[in-house]
Amino acid sequence: MPGVPRLPSIRALRHRNFRLFFAGQLISLIGTWMQSVAQSWLVYSLTGSTVLLGLVGFASQIPVFLLAPFGGVVADAMNRHRVLLATQTAAMVLAAIMAVLTIQGSIQIWHVFVLASLLGVVNAFDIPARQSFIVEMVGKEDLVNAIALNSSMVNAARLIGPAVAGVLVSIVGEGWCFAINAVSYVAVIIGLFRMDVPGRKIEARGASALRGIGEGFEFVAVTPPVRSLMLLLGLISLMGMPYSTLMPVFADRILHAGPGGLGLLMGMSGAGALIGALALASKQSLRGLGRWVAWSSGAFGATLILFSLSRALWLSAVLLVPVGCSMMVQMASSNTLIQSMVPDHLRGRVMAIYSMMFMGMAPFGALLAGALAHRLGAPLTVALGGVACLIGAAVFGVQLPAFRTAAREIIVALQPAGGEPSAATSTPAMAKDA
Repeated sequence: MPGVPRLPSIRALRHRNFRLFFAGQLISLIGTWMQSVAQSWLVYSLTGSTVLLGLVGFASQIPVFLLAPFGGVVADAMNRHRVLLATQTAAMVLAAIMAVLTIQGSIQIWHVFVLASLLGVVNAFDIPARQSFIVEMVGKEDLVNAIALNSSMVNAARLIGPAVAGVLVSIVGEGWCFAINAVSYVAVIIGLFRMDVPGRKIEARGASALRGIGEGFEFVAVTPPVRSLMLLLGLISLMGMPYSTLMPVFADRILHAGPGGLGLLMGMSGAGALIGALALASKQSLRGLGRWVAWSSGAFGATLILFSLSRALWLSAVLLVPVGCSMMVQMASSNTLIQSMVPDHLRGRVMAIYSMMFMGMAPFGALLAGALAHRLGAPLTVALGGVACLIGAAVFGVQLPAFRTAAREIIVALQPAGGEPSAATSTPAMAKDA
């Protein structure tokens, strides 16, 4: 009806495989967010150092930057369903080891570095396979909705996990958060085993892995809309996303709120991100997503600056809602647009580059943020990141009109000849404002 806001769509859940994936991942990701908060607090408790906080963030994510291209080749050359079973099982084992060491009281900072690095290696293969597996579960007609619902799931977990972790850390310690995370992987592994995944045609590859990686980078380099989205995503990850690495400093030194305050802050950011993902789920096509990327990037930078100026817990928590919302809209909209412009045979490798920009740039950002916070303080460091995001949003917004024609041509060209128009590629009119 005219004038009535669209409710979020859940049509991707009509696919049984996606329902299994959704349910299992929701449970598992709650545990993942619990571990993330508990690990940050553990490092800060052991060392009291912002530099080491940044270094642990660097160690956990630098493998994604270095190895994701190989993960993309694996995702394109192998059965993605089996790759996910292997990576999820490996992540469960690492969480269990962290839990045992912490509960026994024998955990040391070098243990955290090693286990965080190994988890980064797992993620380098897990993320490209998981991102490119979505289209196998739902098809292109429901890809936009599936990505939005997947983002909603991630951020529902982000809302619950940090809040629970803040309470558990203050009551029973970090080790039990790690233990719960290990157990939570059982849900996603069971879901993967129960899927009935049709065989995907895998093209025979005679070229080397390096040549395969080069094909993915070549596609991004010669496709201006994809290249621009990737560069903005990398900037946001490098300069804006490290605010979460410094959150224990804000909770302890700036807001004097302890682990409970840390859980509240991370939970409010997750609530905002959930709102953003649900807003994206209400969209039926790609129309206007390019503008969403530009505006959400600017809003992310502006609200980060406001957050850096706050010295009250309640105000900081409130400001993290638009921070999380705008961050999620930018990330998920970029993901949707990129996946709509990439051919299937390159999907794993291009999503590996997305992983490099999304998670791979974050370790450099965490390292930079930790060093700057040591010299300038956490608030000024976050404010500088917000300024960089504002500049990136302005540049992207100026370039956006020139990209629309190229994006429309790519999306229409990928539409199956003689097939029914999909939600992602239904008409040139829908694509032209992407």
